[in-house]
Amino acid sequence: MKRREFITLLGGAAAAWPLAARAQQGERMRRIGILQAAAADDAEFQARVGAFLQALALSGWTIGRNLRIDTRWAGGKADDIRRHAAELVALAPDVILTSGAAAVGAMLQVTRTVPIVFPIAVDPVGAGFVDSLARPGGNATGFMTTEYSISGKWLELLKQIAPGVTRVAVLRDPAISSGTGHSVRSRPWRRRSEWRSARSTCAMPARSNVPSRTSRALRMAA
Repeated sequence: MKRREFITLLGGAAAAWPLAARAQQGERMRRIGILQAAAADDAEFQARVGAFLQALALSGWTIGRNLRIDTRWAGGKADDIRRHAAELVALAPDVILTSGAAAVGAMLQVTRTVPIVFPIAVDPVGAGFVDSLARPGGNATGFMTTEYSISGKWLELLKQIAPGVTRVAVLRDPAISSGTGHSVRSRPWRRRSEWRSARSTCAMPARSNVPSRTSRALRMAA
């Protein structure tokens, strides 16, 4: 079974794999590295790991039979995160599961070949984890907190509440760089989504005021 197919296990698609395909893999041992930027006694993260292990078992992956898992707990300390990242990569795992911007960033600094899966990220494009939402590229993939186009849903709700609205202003604090779509890399995608939604929802004129620099970035990203 190809490595890319194995990654789909972490995305919840493993349950759909044909039984015949699983039988072909036999008892070959697979290895997963887990890096958590939290303390080992953190109840929330322990619950997350427990749910992950349970999902693996339901999909036919059993620790000690066809699966080995190496887990590192960094406790939120930058030095420990970097050290554990290097340790896990040295073990040559088939895939690495990690969460938190610090942990994902540290892992990408260590390897650009081992597949990395992050359960959630605020802005994976802006953080440099992926090239774009449509074409992640590289060796990292995962889920983000809020998809950019959700801005359109906010406008739709506003229109339902106040049907007479024809003009909408968007106000953000540029000093807050961690919010969804705030980064320079991801901002063009969100602006485009907001503009399209505003045009369709609020009957705005077909004239775009998106800066030319943003338009060029969108063409390059496409």
